[in-house]
Amino acid sequence: MTTAVQLHRVTPARVLRSEWHKLWTLRSTWINLAATAALTLAMGAGISAAYDGTGEGHLDTVVFVLLGTQFATVNLAVLGILATAGEYSTGQIRATMTAVPRRLPVLWSKAAVLAAVAFPLCLWTNLLTFPAAQAFLDGTDQSAALGDPGVLRGLVGNAAGLTLLAVTALGIGAVTRSVPLAIGAYIGLVMIVPELLKMLPHDVVRDAVDHFPAQALQSLTATDSASPGASLLALTLWAAAALTAAAVTLRRRDV
Repeated sequence: MTTAVQLHRVTPARVLRSEWHKLWTLRSTWINLAATAALTLAMGAGISAAYDGTGEGHLDTVVFVLLGTQFATVNLAVLGILATAGEYSTGQIRATMTAVPRRLPVLWSKAAVLAAVAFPLCLWTNLLTFPAAQAFLDGTDQSAALGDPGVLRGLVGNAAGLTLLAVTALGIGAVTRSVPLAIGAYIGLVMIVPELLKMLPHDVVRDAVDHFPAQALQSLTATDSASPGASLLALTLWAAAALTAAAVTLRRRDV
């Protein structure tokens, strides 16, 4: 009897393996990840091929090359939301929480699996997109090499930032338990609220906007960023806040 109980005992490793299996067996996961990489690479190469060096102002080189990651901020967020809110929409969450009655290991495992998938994907996509784009930018003001100051840090920082945004979306999905509502809340937080706050005539508000997710991601990506560490910390705190809210929700509300 003791052996049988130990054989079926819930452990963190088994919960993690279960969440990994659930994520990778969904066709939507493969489509989402493929679309994220393809859009980033295609847009980076496309805008670089069309660039003639006559644009007004100067956009940071890495930010310019990785403009396609604007799609990634949404695609990966949807993947994170589906990992949590998607289970509530299908009713699968009941089986999950029955198997893991403590609940919180499920949340931590979902976040860990998502991060383990998102970061390598974003990093390798960035490392492919940069040289592909630079092949068209030679001789322009956007020409740069991987070894130039801040370039590699910007590529890695962008991948880390996108991963933290995906984890933030996962937490929002766990709180709202609704895919449409979670997507709306995420888009509002990332794209709409900062623009509205910028209209307020207060310097402290405009300074705070710099630490919102999208603005922190751009600062983390830029080669000439004055405070990449602060931007990374801001994104980490957003993800931590979303996961904390999700954990409280899981503990206090019925499935």
